[in-house]
Amino acid sequence: MTPEPIPPKPGQESVWSFPRPAIAEPSPAHVVIEHRGMVLADTRASVRTLETSHPPSYYIPRADIRESALRRGAGSSFCEWKGAATYWDVVIDGQVLPSVGWSYLSPTREFAMLKDHIAFYAAPFDRCSVDGETVTPQPGGFYGGWITSAFAGPFKGVPGSRFW
Repeated sequence: MTPEPIPPKPGQESVWSFPRPAIAEPSPAHVVIEHRGMVLADTRASVRTLETSHPPSYYIPRADIRESALRRGAGSSFCEWKGAATYWDVVIDGQVLPSVGWSYLSPTREFAMLKDHIAFYAAPFDRCSVDGETVTPQPGGFYGGWITSAFAGPFKGVPGSRFW
């Protein structure tokens, strides 16, 4: 069952107008990740992925991520559109946040712009922001979207949304 989209307010995008299959596009948004008093990432050159019913995931260029905090994580997964994902741990002040980032070392042709970029789940960090607004993590634990007031839902990941 498809839910009833929430009508977007002025200046909002509806996640129900996002395409399926997913797409990637450059984003000029100011994306920042902070944890334990350290800025892990700060960029105005992210790539956002858009898919029907999902808030965007922001892929940050490796050059804009504190490289010393990254460590290759365990496991992998496969996206039917992007290809094989590699996971990344973040280590800050001895605290290990396991598999909180993912990337595509050899993305599909349609998602080539994701090469040398890493996306992160928002929930494990003290603060993730887009254009100064603290994000809410996409519900459900599996999905990596970042919710801000710029998007109208409902968002995939809530109970009962498995087959949206």
